[in-house]
Amino acid sequence: MKDITPTEAVFNGLMDVGIDFIVSVPCVNLKDLIPMVDRESSVIHIPVTREEEGVGVCAGAYMGGKKAAILMQNSGLGNSINALSSLNLLYGIPLLMIISHRGIGDETICAQVPMGEMTAPLLDTLGISYYLPSSKADATKAVRIAWIRAVEEKRPVAILLPIPFWSQP
Repeated sequence: MKDITPTEAVFNGLMDVGIDFIVSVPCVNLKDLIPMVDRESSVIHIPVTREEEGVGVCAGAYMGGKKAAILMQNSGLGNSINALSSLNLLYGIPLLMIISHRGIGDETICAQVPMGEMTAPLLDTLGISYYLPSSKADATKAVRIAWIRAVEEKRPVAILLPIPFWSQP
């Protein structure tokens, strides 16, 4: 997939499956995706201050007929475990989670490392499937597959995107 950025690859996947409601929590790796989503007229974009708030807002949007996704950093996964467990998992509410996976690989901030190492084990413990696309082409496809799986299984599904993903040419 040449001539598009990693951000555009993720955005294209979201648009391909018809995601029309997105909440976001700021992250340096999502700095280009969030404004792109905000400018898209077919998407309702709601910035939130905490990830568990975003999970709840997305659940309400889904109940109102929307296809919902959350853009967040993996540090927020810890903040949202209760909401994911007692809302989405309990009531079978699909959610596409686009997660900037800090704290692994080329991470330069040591405070990001503990949660970076715990992200996949926490998702495993919750029974939330996740995809780790290694290229832009894989990312677009993974977003599509993840949304289909979330709807079929009636549960959240995550896309984990580490620092090297965002710096692809």
